[in-house]
Amino acid sequence: MKVFLARPRGFCAGVDRAIDIVERALMRFGAPIYVRHEIVHNAVVVNNLRSKGAMFVDELADVPPDQQVVFSAHGVPPSVVEEAERRGLRIIDATCPLVTKVHVGAQAWAHKDYTIFLVGHRSHVEVVGVVGEAPEHTVVIENTTEAEAVQVANPERLAVLTQTTLSVDEANDIIGVLQRRFPKLELPLNDDICYATQNRQDAVKALSPSVDLWLVIGDLTSSNSNRLRELGQARGIPSYLILSADQIQPEWFDDAKAVGITSGASTPEVSVLGVLERLRELGATEVEEIEGVDEAIEFSLPESVR
Repeated sequence: MKVFLARPRGFCAGVDRAIDIVERALMRFGAPIYVRHEIVHNAVVVNNLRSKGAMFVDELADVPPDQQVVFSAHGVPPSVVEEAERRGLRIIDATCPLVTKVHVGAQAWAHKDYTIFLVGHRSHVEVVGVVGEAPEHTVVIENTTEAEAVQVANPERLAVLTQTTLSVDEANDIIGVLQRRFPKLELPLNDDICYATQNRQDAVKALSPSVDLWLVIGDLTSSNSNRLRELGQARGIPSYLILSADQIQPEWFDDAKAVGITSGASTPEVSVLGVLERLRELGATEVEEIEGVDEAIEFSLPESVR
C-alpha cells in the first residue's frame, strides 16, 4: 500500500495566528486565559491549550469580571463584543482576518440598505457572527433549493457573501442560482472563501485520480475538514474523516493500494504523523508527499499580545 500526502494541508495562517494569540496571552498574563468557544475546531488543539491553562467557555457569563477573554478564530456578533465591554472584560480578538473581511462586507452592504444573501451553514459560529452584523438585512442560504425559493422585497438591491470554509463548488452552484434569479446581485470584490480552504480542496481534486481511499484528518465539527471528505466521496472514493490514528479501522484498507491523506486547516501536523505511523503498521510501504501550492501568508497579531 502506497500513501500520498496532499499539500498544502493542516494549519492555515488564521489558525496559526489564533493559537499563537492564546499561547502568548498565557505567557504574558498567566493562566487562566478564557476563550469564548473553541479557539479553532479541533479537539487536539483545544485540549493542548487547555493543558496550558486556557479555559474554554460557551458564554461570557462564565468569565469572571476583569479577566482576559479571547474571541475564537470564527468571529463573534457585535452583541458579544458589547456584552464583554459591558462586563468589563479585556478582549483579545483572534478572529481570522479573512472572516473579519466578511463582517466588514456585511456592514457595508447593510449601510447601503441592501439585502445580503449569506451563503453558508446557518448554525456555524462563523455565520452566526456575520449575521449578527446586520440581522435585519441578512438571509442565510444553505443550498441550491433555498436559493431557488428565496424571495426578497427589492431585487434591485442585493449582495452576496459566503462563509469562508465552504466547498468552492457548492458555493459557486448556489451563487449561480442566485445570479440567474437576481441579475442585479452584487458579488464580493474578492472571493470570500478562504485561500487555504480552496487550496486544500484543489489538492484533493488533483490527487483523487491517483488514490482509491481518502483519509481526511480533522475534527467532526470542522467545516473545511468535512468539505474535504465530501470532495473525495463525491468522486466515488471511500473517504473517512478521523481526528486521530486510533479511529482507523483496518478493514478500510482491504482493497486499497493507494491512500490519500490530507488534513483540515485546524489540524496539527502531529495528528498526520500519528496516522502515518499507524498506516505503516497496517502495511504501508511507501509515502510520497505531492507538491502543492506554497502558502506563505502570515497575519499580524493584536497589539496586546505582541
